[in-house]
Amino acid sequence: MKNYKRLLGSCLIGTALCFSTYAQQVQGFVHQQSDKNGYVWPDDRQVLDKLDKWQDQKFGVLFHWGLYSVPGIVESWSICSEDVDWISRKNNLPYDEYKKWYFGLKDELNPVNFDPEQWADVMQDAGIKYMIFTTKHHDGFCTFDSKYTDFSIAHGAFKDDPRKNVAYHVFDAFRKRGFMTGCYFSKPDWHCEWFWNPYFATPNRGINYKKERHPDWWKNYQTFTENQLNELMTEYGSFDILWLDGGWIKGEDINLDRILSDARKRHPGLISVDRSIRGKNENYQTPERGVPETQLNYPWESCITLSNDWGWTPNAPFKSPQKVINTLAEITAKGGCLLLGVGPTPDGVIEKEVTERLHEIGQWLKVNGKAIYATRTTPIYNSGNIWFTADKDGKTLYAIYALPEGEALPEIIEWTDNLPVGKMTLLKGNKKVKYTKDNGKTKVFLPRGLKDEPIVLRFTIKK
Repeated sequence: MKNYKRLLGSCLIGTALCFSTYAQQVQGFVHQQSDKNGYVWPDDRQVLDKLDKWQDQKFGVLFHWGLYSVPGIVESWSICSEDVDWISRKNNLPYDEYKKWYFGLKDELNPVNFDPEQWADVMQDAGIKYMIFTTKHHDGFCTFDSKYTDFSIAHGAFKDDPRKNVAYHVFDAFRKRGFMTGCYFSKPDWHCEWFWNPYFATPNRGINYKKERHPDWWKNYQTFTENQLNELMTEYGSFDILWLDGGWIKGEDINLDRILSDARKRHPGLISVDRSIRGKNENYQTPERGVPETQLNYPWESCITLSNDWGWTPNAPFKSPQKVINTLAEITAKGGCLLLGVGPTPDGVIEKEVTERLHEIGQWLKVNGKAIYATRTTPIYNSGNIWFTADKDGKTLYAIYALPEGEALPEIIEWTDNLPVGKMTLLKGNKKVKYTKDNGKTKVFLPRGLKDEPIVLRFTIKK
């Protein structure tokens, strides 16, 4: 497979989000976080209960898999004709030729080794508790067998395989293992004639005509989108989350209120994630590729890639297990969940480099997961390299020492506030540790011979 040239562009998120964990070059469009002061709590008791359950999970995976996986390029965006430095095209082809080539990848995506059971096994081993799968990205290519378009994996090179309805099998594999399941769906569809109408050029990511001049075109698009979402919500099993991407199209533009009302009859408490659209249908916020600067005590999720890209790319540089663990600790202490982006190969499996990293993360979570899963925030949540989480009783605290990469564990760690009372233990091995308190500071003396990795201390405080 050819390694087509990839271009990394620098995208900065807006003032509502500070990159406290990452200051990195990223590829592609980055969604801004909604106004942190504008979260609207749901008034549906079942949605609130589902959100509470989701907040217990803490660690999820987001799969991007589609046409872009074949050459290993940025997902969808190369067919958007905006003149920005992070959108590049193969061999500098003229736009129309490039788009024809890209859409033609439908006849090349042939994942003969497609193995959703392997995906689920790998993620379960990693300690991941919920999943989001891309049923349709902005390019309009469907990983499900939609009745409303033949631009899908079920009508391409994979059409004769009994597993051609890929999304169905992916969701089924994860549900069997007890994961919370989420359906990713792009509100924009650049392949649909009622979004990018062939009568006009395609100058940007939005529709390429004026709604007031062509209301019938837009009505057709609304119907098409509603039909596909209803199709997913009625024929693909139970869902916990509907994760809607493409924030330049608002939920109200596609009659999302009605879609959700119908969907929740089948999926009680369904969480709606109308990304970056502040209001009642953005049940949790999704800062992308970064972590909010401060603790936020409402539902949110940082979606961050394991490599530099959402989909599979050849020879990708992956984050280390330690970096992911440290990021998970920070996000948990600040009140959020981590959604880790993983791209299956065009052949349909999770590659070895990914499985090895995820296994290491899972091994750490087997020992230290009590400091992550089903925890809630505590008012004093950070002191240097230490992140604090709490059991739901608010009395039992966990101090997660996020060991910086390349450093050895110190003999002594210290923090201010969160003064312990009684016994303190190291979660790994349940070893009792010695500590002292003086003038509002705690000094902990670590046992000798510990592995150089993030560690967790458990203790109680006065309430």
